[in-house]
Amino acid sequence: MATRRIISQEKTLLEKDDRIGFSPSASEKSNITPAVPASVIIKLLAFTFAMIVIPISSYFLTVDRLFKGNSTYAGATAAIMANVVLIGYIIVAMAEDQSDQENEKKEGGGKAEGKKDL
Repeated sequence: MATRRIISQEKTLLEKDDRIGFSPSASEKSNITPAVPASVIIKLLAFTFAMIVIPISSYFLTVDRLFKGNSTYAGATAAIMANVVLIGYIIVAMAEDQSDQENEKKEGGGKAEGKKDL
């Protein structure tokens, strides 16, 4: 059975540097902010809920009341409603992306104008 020797030149576990690889040292505060804003996650969850509820409810509401038992037309209505929700999500995502780009242009434009005055 081999034993481990402690060499005086070798650092002990307590003396070793806290920074190993890419992990931050103990004195540095780690960045725990999410990569995606909370508003984006809320919108995604809302549209996910709508994608589940709206087509199913439209099927069951129209199968007996509007189409008098014809499940083909009720299924087509549910598919159309799923596409409406999907298109709505795309429009909201594009509008949010455009507003982000406009904000970046405003911030960048203000800095560039300030440099020209110097």
